[in-house]
Amino acid sequence: MSIGPLGETMAEERPRFLCDHMLGSLARWLRFLGYDTLYPEERKERPPDGRGGPLPDDTRLLGLAEKEGRLLLTRDRELAARAGKRALLIEGTALESQLAQLQDRVGLDLRGHDRLLRCSRCNAMLVEAGREEVRRIAHERYGVAGAEQIPEGVLARHERFWRCPGCGQVYWPGSHYDRIIGRIEGLEKGAAERATRGAGQRREE
Repeated sequence: MSIGPLGETMAEERPRFLCDHMLGSLARWLRFLGYDTLYPEERKERPPDGRGGPLPDDTRLLGLAEKEGRLLLTRDRELAARAGKRALLIEGTALESQLAQLQDRVGLDLRGHDRLLRCSRCNAMLVEAGREEVRRIAHERYGVAGAEQIPEGVLARHERFWRCPGCGQVYWPGSHYDRIIGRIEGLEKGAAERATRGAGQRREE
């Protein structure tokens, strides 16, 4: 995505995010919602000459946001000031308030069709997998412990599975899936209530 003035996007592309080290929970939930979101602990950028150790965190984040056209989300006021229009200072500490701010400032969509189709661990898009493929992945990753990680009962009860081509994580629509959907629906309800209150206040004015 090309970032213009805050809240503007070019064409119809969804915003792509880069969260700083204080926003790990927000990064995970943006991925649940289907947004392409990077988190600094997962990537280490090296200096342009390829020598030396990793770049300092702030320099690395600013460079990555610029290089990949991402909006930097940060709780660090100084970092947000350095990044200018390429950053958004996240003001709240609760997930609900953070997502609400993103809805207001960049039009975050809680109803996106890509919900739960992105790996919450590494950000890759998930692909569907059959039972035998999942059984093979579990054996290759965990050996004899594979049956404990993905029990046969899970394989028997569920028909749909997804795997991450990046890190190999396997997902299925179990109780954790239901809890995530429930919380997203709660966020949607909160967003609708805020919109109704805002409309009422505008009419009063």
